[in-house]
Amino acid sequence: MHFSERRNTTRWVIILISFLIITLILWNTYTFFQIFKNEERLKMKLFANAQITIVNADENTDVELPLQIFSNNTSIPVVLMLYDNVVSSKNVPEEILNDQKKLKSFLNNLRNENEPITFEYAPGKYQILYYGNSALLNKLKYYPIALLLIVFLCVALIYNFYKSTKMATQNKLWAGMAKETAHQIGTPLSSLIGWIEILKTEDIDSSITSEIEKDINRLQTITDRFSKIGSVPVLETHDIVSETLNAFKYLQSRFSKQVAFSYHTPNEPIMVQINPILYSWTIENLVKNAIDAMKGKGNLELQIEQDHYHVKINVKDSGTGIPKKQFKTIFETGFTTKKRGWGLGLSLTKRIVEEYHSGKIKVLHSEIGKGTTFQISLNKKMQ
Repeated sequence: MHFSERRNTTRWVIILISFLIITLILWNTYTFFQIFKNEERLKMKLFANAQITIVNADENTDVELPLQIFSNNTSIPVVLMLYDNVVSSKNVPEEILNDQKKLKSFLNNLRNENEPITFEYAPGKYQILYYGNSALLNKLKYYPIALLLIVFLCVALIYNFYKSTKMATQNKLWAGMAKETAHQIGTPLSSLIGWIEILKTEDIDSSITSEIEKDINRLQTITDRFSKIGSVPVLETHDIVSETLNAFKYLQSRFSKQVAFSYHTPNEPIMVQINPILYSWTIENLVKNAIDAMKGKGNLELQIEQDHYHVKINVKDSGTGIPKKQFKTIFETGFTTKKRGWGLGLSLTKRIVEEYHSGKIKVLHSEIGKGTTFQISLNKKMQ
């Protein structure tokens, strides 16, 4: 507990320090931006003073410095206006200066970037100096956005890595628990098999020992299922029709007569590469899920159909139905509509079908209050 608390505290400290660093970087960037902006305004005031000097110059005026100020400006766009006429410009494309509509729009943009400088070049006569931000200042303006984007991507990557690592750890834990459970069940199962052999020698109704034997075989199947979690299963060629019916009929004999089981299957075998133990688990999960949806009473129908390349197994119930927005989320681990349940059945079914058997499983059709049809699609074994 103490280790977990320290780890959480450390995580929040790191997050807080990172937030402070980002805040400082953004604040410094804003400060630099304002400093550069003020320096450029000072340059433009010098530009305006140089213009005054040139306008009022005579043969004795030294205009070398004002001209040098003009020539040194290679990055800031400048437009000097007298009423509606352009007196001079710097770093502005000719196509803008020659088009009054474009020029007006351009001046509005400059005004939005910086307050124009109005200066008196002669008594009662004024000119207006429009200027924009330099290329360097514009790059600095967008730097915080780029920084925030980079930070956001880094956070997303870290979160994704953390989530994936956590899920991988949980998967390993569940796989280990499942294998250990299978191992623990194996010992009493061996003992039960021995007791069955003893009961067979006694004067006991053979139907009783037969049913007990079926349940022991069922426990062995469940043990095999759990022992295979986390491992790559071996696929073998089997008749999907007989394998499906065996699992379906076994469950039919174990549930209430209030559930009406029915099936429609082809008469000929359909060969598919499957792992029989895991495949029967998918049928069991779908059947139990259907019976839960019907609250233990209703019609449950199994259909098997095929085309040239695929075999499709449909499990149809007359239960409460599923909203369309939940067609995909019901296969997510932890999703359940029951008060008791961990939401593992359908997620395990999806994993068995899609990861282990390279098939597909989906909600084929569902209508609220009328029922749901799940469909498994598997590739046929080509001759």
